[in-house]
Amino acid sequence: MTTLDDLPIRDDLRGRTPYGAPQLDVPVRLNTNENSYPVPEPVVEAIGKALAAELRDLNRYPDRDAVALRADLAAYLGHGLTVGQVWAANGSNEVQQQLLQAFGGPGRSALGFVPAYSMHPLLALGTGTRWVPARRGADFGLTAEDAVAQIREHSPDVVFLCSPNNPTGTALDPAVIGAVLDAAPGMVIVDEAYAEFARPGTVSALAVLPDHPRLVVTRTMSKAFGFAGGRLGYLAADPAVVQAVQLVRLPYHLSALTQAAARAALAHRDALLGTVAAIKEQRDRIVAELRARGLRVADSDANFVLFAVGGDQTVAWRALLDQGVLVRDVGLPGWLRVTAGTPVETDAFLTAMDKL
Repeated sequence: MTTLDDLPIRDDLRGRTPYGAPQLDVPVRLNTNENSYPVPEPVVEAIGKALAAELRDLNRYPDRDAVALRADLAAYLGHGLTVGQVWAANGSNEVQQQLLQAFGGPGRSALGFVPAYSMHPLLALGTGTRWVPARRGADFGLTAEDAVAQIREHSPDVVFLCSPNNPTGTALDPAVIGAVLDAAPGMVIVDEAYAEFARPGTVSALAVLPDHPRLVVTRTMSKAFGFAGGRLGYLAADPAVVQAVQLVRLPYHLSALTQAAARAALAHRDALLGTVAAIKEQRDRIVAELRARGLRVADSDANFVLFAVGGDQTVAWRALLDQGVLVRDVGLPGWLRVTAGTPVETDAFLTAMDKL
């Protein structure tokens, strides 16, 4: 049987493993930060009608620039954004890949403050961009001074910031984002995949977009909208940035069905985002309950919680799985991450934790 070693793949891909979290059939799945609540029936019906309306014309290519969808996304984001400042693709992963294709690539570098979203270095690898793993503090925090010092040391072409950060869950102080924007010589990408779950008073990087043409804010409909299966991510930036990613995007990269489903979801955003408050309540409950049990827990502005297990996290992960609860081992020694789901799922997780 032919193996990867038998194929003439790139040397920098040899020995690598694909990105992915375990997809196991267990009673409680809290490892991929999905929205645990199913799409409400009225929204299901609306999406079904929108898809049906597209079926007769599937012999034609879709709008390759998804103008109507981008206009809807701009209206959702607010901040005075227009269709020319928004771009959409198959999940925020593809958006960020396009950004690296346009602003990274061979001979260029991208810097991120780890631990952070583990796809960022893989996207850099896939686009031939040199990855620079900058450091966070011992508490996973990031100060403006430390961030600026590392940017000046490495002078990257692209800087990734996550706010709220994955896997730690904490949003960045706006002062950190401002300092990075002032220090970075190239593009600054702020990944706000979990922005809708942030605690009150958290400021989005969208607020400073008008003053920073090299700033890009990426978002997704996978989390708060419960649209993970729909695969829709987007960015907000200066119109010139949108023009740049259009140079590298594949033709017709968003199907007519994806565009129609996403527009229907956006039209019913009040119903879909109605679960956000319930998820935040369970997130805060998990934080409080784990701390009451004496565990270290990172502050969270997302729909998940990073917590210390007081020992080997692989052993704890397996012990929870044996009780039917799947959480995420993100590779941080002594720490695990759990998604905030329904009250019943939180009950099951806490009960399993008590049996560790």
